[in-house]
Amino acid sequence: MATTTTINDLPDAILINAFALISDTRTRNSLSLTCRRFLLLERTTRVSLTLRGNARDLFMIPQRFRSVTRLDLSLLSPWGHALLFSSSCDPKLIAHNLGRAFPSVTSLTVYSRSPSILEVLIPQWPGLRHVKLVRWHQRPQIPQGSDFTPLFEQCSSLTSLDLSEFYYWTEDLPPVLQAYPATSASLTKLNLLTKSFSEGFKSSEIQDITKACPNLTHLLIACMFDPRYVGFVGEEALLSVPNNCPKLTLLHLADTTSLGSTRGNPDHDGYTSEDARISHVTLVEFFSGLPLIEELVLDVCKNVRDSGLALEVLGSKCPKLRVLKLGQFHSVCMAAGSTLDGVALCQGLESLSIKNSADLDDMRLIEIGRGCGRLKRFEVIGCKRITVKGVRTLACLLSKSLVEVKISSCINLDAAATLRALEPLRDRIERLHIDCLWGGSLGEEGEGTGEGVCDFDPNEVGEFQNGYEMDFEDTRKKKKCKYSSEAEEKAEAEFNYLYMESNGNRFWCKSWERLRYLSLWIAVGELLTPLPTVGLEDCPNLEEIRIQVEGDCRERQRLSNRTLGFGLSTLAQYPQLSKMQLDCSDAIGFALTAPSGQMDLSLWERFFLTGIGNLSLNELDYWPPQDQDVNQRSLSLPAAGLLAECHSLRKLFIHGTAHEHFMNFLLRITNLRDVQLREDYYPAPENDMSTEMRVDSCCRFEDALNDLISRPIPD
Repeated sequence: MATTTTINDLPDAILINAFALISDTRTRNSLSLTCRRFLLLERTTRVSLTLRGNARDLFMIPQRFRSVTRLDLSLLSPWGHALLFSSSCDPKLIAHNLGRAFPSVTSLTVYSRSPSILEVLIPQWPGLRHVKLVRWHQRPQIPQGSDFTPLFEQCSSLTSLDLSEFYYWTEDLPPVLQAYPATSASLTKLNLLTKSFSEGFKSSEIQDITKACPNLTHLLIACMFDPRYVGFVGEEALLSVPNNCPKLTLLHLADTTSLGSTRGNPDHDGYTSEDARISHVTLVEFFSGLPLIEELVLDVCKNVRDSGLALEVLGSKCPKLRVLKLGQFHSVCMAAGSTLDGVALCQGLESLSIKNSADLDDMRLIEIGRGCGRLKRFEVIGCKRITVKGVRTLACLLSKSLVEVKISSCINLDAAATLRALEPLRDRIERLHIDCLWGGSLGEEGEGTGEGVCDFDPNEVGEFQNGYEMDFEDTRKKKKCKYSSEAEEKAEAEFNYLYMESNGNRFWCKSWERLRYLSLWIAVGELLTPLPTVGLEDCPNLEEIRIQVEGDCRERQRLSNRTLGFGLSTLAQYPQLSKMQLDCSDAIGFALTAPSGQMDLSLWERFFLTGIGNLSLNELDYWPPQDQDVNQRSLSLPAAGLLAECHSLRKLFIHGTAHEHFMNFLLRITNLRDVQLREDYYPAPENDMSTEMRVDSCCRFEDALNDLISRPIPD
């Protein structure tokens, strides 16, 4: 009698390899429900795990994840409270239970509100190699360096330390690095881009850190380049980085003012009042000392003028360079002839970001497109001289490689103009960021003509035979520069090739076929409604969207009763949209009481969230608007009611606080399984208000959420 062979008949060795290739958590969990054998194999092959349960229930953790090497404890609820010390059990007993359940951990992420947490946890895994500390609450009154001493004392094999989400004082770290030279010398990755710093690391501190960690390959550090402050980062500190750490392959040096999420002023001329104290000679020496560098970020936020020659040295001395981000660098290339110069000579680049370059114009943009032919990712931020023509030509030159684009704070590029310029990439681009500036009235084809937008004028420029305007004769006359015939022929060939592929249609492709991720910036009071009409009407595979709302609600007029809402229901036309990040944290207003004629934030939240129930979202991250005067970011009653209409939600992360009875609205969502409140902004409130979400309130909500009798799991 013939027998049927199934996957269950495969040997364990083959099935283990098959399970190891599956990274999606829900897929792995679904497979583990198939049979007991699959359950055991899944638990055996799991190497990464994030615990989201309540700290009081840690004694209930499973004991079969013996192979987990990466453990994340930073999201345990109640979020932000002292881990292990918020439950009634003995902290040492719970820590011992964690160590026994996950004996193979080498990478740990934990919310370390006080040093006592590390003192209890670290002995469980003395072989830790990577540690990420998280803390948004204010630094407790403890001796200098106490936050790091337990870690450096007991983890002699530590190779990676991430403090990007950990608030501390800059003077805390250097003494500890110097006190434990063996552990410091073993570090190869150090992330100090802490967003909550008001001032970055000073010059002497950077020198001490790099001297103590000579084997670093990855260094990310928040600096202070402003020469008006004592201890600003100048030439000496800059040169100490490659001199002390010659093995660097990744280096981020960013001014603290660049770490915020707020959008720059597009009307600004691009020059700051002060120049950075960094000479061309120093830049050349700095670049020459980084022969192994692959990723470099220099966001100085102070003028670095005439940087083209130094960037040529960067291209010749750093052949492995693939990622480059420049902030406040001017004259990155000259476009003075057919010969490439400046950053255009960094021809191995795959990612390039240029921010606040005051003299970057279309001709320089085109030179970058000619020289950097391997670019997969391109960002241009705060460059007021570029127009549709430059971006469109760049898109043609890079149409074979470019898959990710970000264009922001460029006065000549509103939403319609940006999308029109990116037409050659419609069928290729995967990730996109634009500013939702609608400009003037919409044309017949949904093309906005905003103020200051440079449209094509047939009276001023020539036309290619296929109807695409792309002749730069007038521009060449003004600039007194001329492109080689090879460059013009290449551009024309790109246009003709793309035109043939589009079968003669005016657009290369109507559909954004490969677009998976869309990021939007929009001002307070503006609507999302025009988004499809300006060129994003067809995004069949769009899965994730991030919307950042910014502005002062107090400066806006009172919303009209006829205004139905922000326009989220417009996004319902994207069939695959399942993840959303709605960030209103930079929308500020009155949270508690509003003067006569002003709106409080609860009414603004109703405006922002109206229509969200029409979307089939699976995951939602929501940052409520805030009142900076009282340091409050809290979910309002209208917001809770509107979020309860999202019946398809499975994960909901609210980056703020909420009243307990508001949270009970969310129990109506049948599929909801993972809810978190996170006060991940600095400074997080030290003590929850009496009417806000408390530990007991959070526990009661979680019990109701996980009650399988009243809320059975559909899947």
